[in-house]
Amino acid sequence: MNLLYDISAVEIGQHFYWTLGGFQMHGQVLINSWIVLGLVIAFALVTTSDLKPVPEGGQNLAEFVVEYIRDIAKTQIGEDYKTWTPFIGTLFLFIFVSNWSGALIPWKVIELPNGELGAPTNDINTTVALALLTSVAYFYAGLKKKGLEYFGKYVEPTPILLPINVLEDFTKPLSLSFRLFGNILADELVVAVLVSLVPLVIPIPLIFLGLFTSAIQALIFATLAGAYIGEALEGH
Repeated sequence: MNLLYDISAVEIGQHFYWTLGGFQMHGQVLINSWIVLGLVIAFALVTTSDLKPVPEGGQNLAEFVVEYIRDIAKTQIGEDYKTWTPFIGTLFLFIFVSNWSGALIPWKVIELPNGELGAPTNDINTTVALALLTSVAYFYAGLKKKGLEYFGKYVEPTPILLPINVLEDFTKPLSLSFRLFGNILADELVVAVLVSLVPLVIPIPLIFLGLFTSAIQALIFATLAGAYIGEALEGH
């Protein structure tokens, strides 16, 4: 048991802690998340404040983003995609802006009493929360549409597969959370090390590569979330 406690206490980097009700929270993650949410809300307000029949400027970009997210939801979920497009879109935009904020915003300029700011998605607490939210969403989708019959999928096509099907519900959030966390954290660590060693020229291609992989990770997470919801809604 002592070994498990030691492993759970391992940290990557320093954190700025807030204490609430006896629990310690990573304060920098909440600050970063509020900034990202503010950016997303500001983008939505600015690009949709003056809608026109013939879109132009920011409205073009907003409509492109909405259509792109709608296509992801429609491809993965099927006929019920309209109900889940806002959820998929929120996941995609939050993760996308979070990932890019880690590469584009000079967080280190902002000094904290302890720890440092960075992309919200480079903290395992954020990615696990998003993954668990996705799990709740696809359970809700399946139960709402099929009722208790939804649990029949665990014994199909044969009851022998029950343990494997149950285990799958645990591996889905694990894979979602660790994939996103690992990629974003690794990208930021590599760039930070290279910037400290060779501050000119060499880190620039890696920053652009990080922007590309960050966008891909947001797409992967949103696509898998849609696929899991679609799987819960479809027939056995």
